[in-house]
Amino acid sequence: MPCSSPADRRRGAPRRAAAPAAAAAALCCLTTLAACGGGGGSGAPIRVVIPPGSSMRAAAESLDRAGVVRSARLFRAYAGARGRDRTLKPGTYEFRRGASYADLLSAMTGGKAVVHTITIPEGYALVQIVPLLARTIEAPPESVAAAVGDTVLRRRLDVPTPTLEGYLFPATYKFSVGTTPRAAVEEMVREFEKRWKPAWNDRLQAMAISRHDIVTLASIVEKEARRPEERSVIAAVYYNRLKRGMLLQADPTVQYSLGKHVQRVYYKDLDVESPYNTYKHAGLPPGPIASPGAASIEAALYPANVPYLFFVAHPDGHHEFRTTFEEHRQARQAVERARGAGR
Repeated sequence: MPCSSPADRRRGAPRRAAAPAAAAAALCCLTTLAACGGGGGSGAPIRVVIPPGSSMRAAAESLDRAGVVRSARLFRAYAGARGRDRTLKPGTYEFRRGASYADLLSAMTGGKAVVHTITIPEGYALVQIVPLLARTIEAPPESVAAAVGDTVLRRRLDVPTPTLEGYLFPATYKFSVGTTPRAAVEEMVREFEKRWKPAWNDRLQAMAISRHDIVTLASIVEKEARRPEERSVIAAVYYNRLKRGMLLQADPTVQYSLGKHVQRVYYKDLDVESPYNTYKHAGLPPGPIASPGAASIEAALYPANVPYLFFVAHPDGHHEFRTTFEEHRQARQAVERARGAGR
């Protein structure tokens, strides 16, 4: 086997050192290339969708096809040289032609995708949530309506009703462009499960009541209460009526039965035929009538220790609580007088 001399090895040393030097030069070239774009780019924003599980190769090719970069190969090489070719986050992004490689890579590895924000207020029912969510994620309302009846999600939550009414937790959500109705609904259900405290399960056992019934009562409390300090008292009134076998006679359940919001419930509305009409049917309705927040769920789990059986709302939203029907009648007359005086 031929052997090299010391002189040969000395002559070969510069050739071996050339490889790191070439790599450094290539990295320098790529870095310069990354900085040579137009910063944030120019022209109209271009949407690029990076599906979950996409490789950097697929992402680079998407950028190339959209005209955001001139070379998928060079962009991929730049990402690899920066050591960020495996930290891609899926989503829908908006870029401009000529954006620097550095800006593109920062957005795609930092998850700076385009998002739509939606806020579900406490006390919103599906009749309000469905069209709002459909507009937000740009999906057909009928697709959202189908998603809120998802069998798998209802089974997971042990929901006996046909929809997830009450279980889309009221909060602010951010959905990437392209989010499906089912994915959005599942995220809202996950938020409900995340907000449900483990201690509440122990409380359910102590009360010998199901979570579904608690959420149902909490939804009524949510619709009735205007002042935070009255939530637990309102919950107590309904518990006291249930214990005595009295009808709940909750106006919000009549509104839900009507399928629309009315400013006031009139006597003619009380005849609406629906299992949710608590003026005609004893006990709790079949399910929630809206999405309750954590405070109303807490109130339903820990009602105040009061003897009240009746309450009536003042025009400003606060309530008068009474124990006997005669006291309630007098309080109601006083409220009506106040309403008349305010006209």
